[in-house]
Amino acid sequence: MRIVACLNGDRRPGAHPALPVSVDQLVTDAHAVVAAGATAVHIHPRDAGGAESLEPQAVAALMERMRADGPDVPVSLTTSLSAESDPWRRYDLVQRWASPSLPDSVSVNLHEAGSVDLIHLLGDRRVAVEAGVWTVDAARILVATKVRVAAVLVEPTQVAVEDAQRNTAAIMTVLDRGKVAVARMLHGADATAWPMLSQALEEGLDIRIGLEDTMRLPDGTEAHDNAALVEHAVTLASAAA
Repeated sequence: MRIVACLNGDRRPGAHPALPVSVDQLVTDAHAVVAAGATAVHIHPRDAGGAESLEPQAVAALMERMRADGPDVPVSLTTSLSAESDPWRRYDLVQRWASPSLPDSVSVNLHEAGSVDLIHLLGDRRVAVEAGVWTVDAARILVATKVRVAAVLVEPTQVAVEDAQRNTAAIMTVLDRGKVAVARMLHGADATAWPMLSQALEEGLDIRIGLEDTMRLPDGTEAHDNAALVEHAVTLASAAA
């Protein structure tokens, strides 16, 4: 089972006192979450002002430091339209990422415009793709296009836990019927983060946790940092095992 630490997501700088934004902060945080039990990290690169960025310079600066000074675990980056709202410009930016500083994998949200073309580009560049599936329609796109992905990230966005569970069940049904036989990860956000993590553990799926998904522990108290979230997730995983 993979335990992925999602370090920052699209949260604004200052949203949490320990939210890592700069390259130095991200490298330090990556070491802390791996020491807490994470087996991989997922990062939204940032520019000098702290905004999300897919610019080649921002990606290279991050990945070069992660390779040189970060922990020896896989690094995943986002390609979300939250980082670049124009799908055509996003394609161009990713195409210009330099080979020495390519990430191990990226997440591509299938409901976003241009996602299938982007997956083909990343395949040509030998970068593994984790398909972000938020909806039943996104799952159908994955099945219909038969794009090659390394994993599926089932990401229900509903606020209520019961609604998120229903969406998850519907997505899983489409994936099962379409015989999508790659690894699956299930995670929620904010109010559904911990319930979805618990469900993932019950079903033997990969898990992820971090300040991208929630800033609180299951009891509602604010987490000190990403490492505290990962440490709690590892405790739950050990108990489930």
